[in-house]
Amino acid sequence: MAKIAKLFGALLVVLGIAFFVMTGSAHKTALIPTWFGLAMFVCGVLATTEDAKKRMLWMHIAVTIGLLGFLFPGIRAGLAMQHASATGVALSEVAATAAHEELAMAAICLLFTVLCVRSFINARRQRLV
Repeated sequence: MAKIAKLFGALLVVLGIAFFVMTGSAHKTALIPTWFGLAMFVCGVLATTEDAKKRMLWMHIAVTIGLLGFLFPGIRAGLAMQHASATGVALSEVAATAAHEELAMAAICLLFTVLCVRSFINARRQRLV
């Protein structure tokens, strides 16, 4: 799972940098996925150890980052789209770009969280047998 954490961390870094460049490097908040990705990547690096307790700790921290990376941007994007549809006003280009980035980050983090939870459940089952 440490390799998966590093992969998804790298995806989030690329996502943040790509949207930062797409916004003309004017909106520093477009880099938020980059910080989540760096944290996730570092957890993946630290989880690459033979010590099972440390590996478990770092992967649980990584999945917590993934869960937060799903909840916060997912809720923000959902609220922005709900507000736009309720008022009948189209999202501005910047707001639409932000919503797309938030949805992409939420999707990446949700997939990571699901994969981790499945792995944790399988590991627990194997320990009980």
